[in-house]
Amino acid sequence: MSLITETNQQYYQGAQVFFSNANIPTPNEQVFTTTFNTDLMYGDHDPANVKYALNNFKLYTSATGLPGSFTEYTAAYTVLNNAITLTGLAASTYVVVQLKTLDGGNYGNQDATGTTVEENYGSYEYISLNDAIDNFMVGYVGDGKILQKANKSDVLFFAKRSLQEFSYDTLKSIHSKELNIPPSLSLPLPQDYVNYVSICYIDQLGVKRPIYPASNLTTSPYENPIQDAQGVPTQDNFGENLEGTSITENRWKTANDTIISQTFFNNIDDYAYWANYYGFDNSIFYGQQYGLEPQHSQVNGWFNMNAREGKISFSSSLVGKLIVLEYISDGLAHEADSKIPKMAEDALYASILYNIVSTRSGQQEYIVQRLKRDRSAKLRNAKIRLSNIKLDEIVQVMRGKSKWIKH
Repeated sequence: MSLITETNQQYYQGAQVFFSNANIPTPNEQVFTTTFNTDLMYGDHDPANVKYALNNFKLYTSATGLPGSFTEYTAAYTVLNNAITLTGLAASTYVVVQLKTLDGGNYGNQDATGTTVEENYGSYEYISLNDAIDNFMVGYVGDGKILQKANKSDVLFFAKRSLQEFSYDTLKSIHSKELNIPPSLSLPLPQDYVNYVSICYIDQLGVKRPIYPASNLTTSPYENPIQDAQGVPTQDNFGENLEGTSITENRWKTANDTIISQTFFNNIDDYAYWANYYGFDNSIFYGQQYGLEPQHSQVNGWFNMNAREGKISFSSSLVGKLIVLEYISDGLAHEADSKIPKMAEDALYASILYNIVSTRSGQQEYIVQRLKRDRSAKLRNAKIRLSNIKLDEIVQVMRGKSKWIKH
């Protein structure tokens, strides 16, 4: 039996066409069941109702089925388990269920706009968490198998834990957001953020320019108590320390990045100003960047993780810049995230099996150790498979690299 159930029209266009009966039965009601890989989400049939926006699809009808003849169907209908029930539909009518897509689809003046279709692209690469749990119950639990019995709740728990661990260093679980840096120079962390991978700003050519962590340049204090004249923190009526704004952060936001990076040494006007400011000859060292710290000598700017506010703070030169934040989530934040690449499916089963057996009392240690080694081997294989290393790409990068690298 084939694993692909959608037609090309369903997959690429997000559309499925039905044809109503020529002889509509009493009570003048027909049911059309869609077979998309994506479940239908239904809020309301009436565009005037606010819940209508919850629909991830639109209905169109036509008497002829010819291009340009379809109009949106807004009469009353219901949806249950991907089955659409229409009442009062004319005989011999073409009915199209159009999932929302970026270009609006091919029906009804392209007004079914959304991302439902695009979210389904590439879905064959993955298996859902629920399917993985069902497969585990079939393949590993039962008479004559290594697990005589296991609660599905235990399998679900260890499957989620395994998915979280895989997300950190094995699965392709990097999320990215395109954001603009506001005048406040701070951006809140994404809702599903666990750790950052990289942050870069995008220049006018669309090229990524890496932004580096501030590291030992600055910090965001976790507490900013207001002190009295003796330096003792003051308290409110409830005995809690009064908090003020961070002077460190305010100074960082207004700092001149060229002073930190010392890039003004290559600009004669800036150099003359700072040479006079520091009281040395303004012509001796122009263009000679002695004593620079390589980690600080860059012009792309810096970012700093502000744990107190749950934000990312940026240096002053980045105000108004377009950035791309790449970060890791744990794979469980959203329903769409809870899926496993098929190349890591076997590693997931091995991880679930090991965790269940190792937490049971009375298990023989040699069995636990065998399952542990099996899990490690399959996880290593999954990492290699998902690393997506292509020999041709490595060869292209290494061309022209036949020179000594001093460090």
